[in-house]
Amino acid sequence: MLPKILKPFHSDKSNLVRIGPKKDGGYVIDKRVIEKSEVIITCGLNDDWEFEKDFLNKNNSSRVEAYDHTVDRHFWLNRFKKDFIAFLLLKKITPGQILDIFKYVSYLNFFKGKNKHHIKKIVSHKNDENNQTTISEAIGSNENIILKIDIEGDEFKILEEIDKNLDKINLLIIEFHDMQKNLKKVENFIENTKLKNIHINANNYGMLDEKGIPQVIEMTLINPKKFEITNERSKRNYPIEGLDFKNRKRGPDIEIKFNE
Repeated sequence: MLPKILKPFHSDKSNLVRIGPKKDGGYVIDKRVIEKSEVIITCGLNDDWEFEKDFLNKNNSSRVEAYDHTVDRHFWLNRFKKDFIAFLLLKKITPGQILDIFKYVSYLNFFKGKNKHHIKKIVSHKNDENNQTTISEAIGSNENIILKIDIEGDEFKILEEIDKNLDKINLLIIEFHDMQKNLKKVENFIENTKLKNIHINANNYGMLDEKGIPQVIEMTLINPKKFEITNERSKRNYPIEGLDFKNRKRGPDIEIKFNE
């Protein structure tokens, strides 16, 4: 079971909406932030920008600033080689799978004009390397931000930077990894941040341990200075039917339980 402090605060279901696909890469947010957000700062991109694409379809005046030092020319070349071999071995045969081989074209089309991908690593304290930047530097003078963080465990190095930029953040979407060993760090963050948790989901690419703690959780936190939110804890079951979907379709879903 997860500690009670991680239980989300209540949000009317009419305020909650899923942005992105009904699989890995989709997240539940408060729809009130959509029209009031000017930029999505994405930390951790890989080959998935479906959330960002769907969000921009709902607010085409917003833009995306993505940071991921691993997504470079070598990344796309290696991806194409693996996908093409899979195609030759008849492991990619559906139209969607074949189109996915050429996802680099979609990447080029999305990250042009107002949308930018910076091949930089998000770090807690910048050093002399020119391919690194901090959250504060990435945010810069931007206002009304959705901050989306999925950096495979490095999130624990940058948590202190988040509340330093509280006045600029509308919403935080964050994935916490290796929860079994980092649970106390997550508790401390949730206890001390001024942002309020409104949604939680267990990513079923990770496992559930014998204590009922998921390996990976996704959380959505809203800025209560900008959007009204109750102090009442949610009584919903998680995952929420109709909003939450399995990250990995073939794996079992993970029900989240909280200590009382």
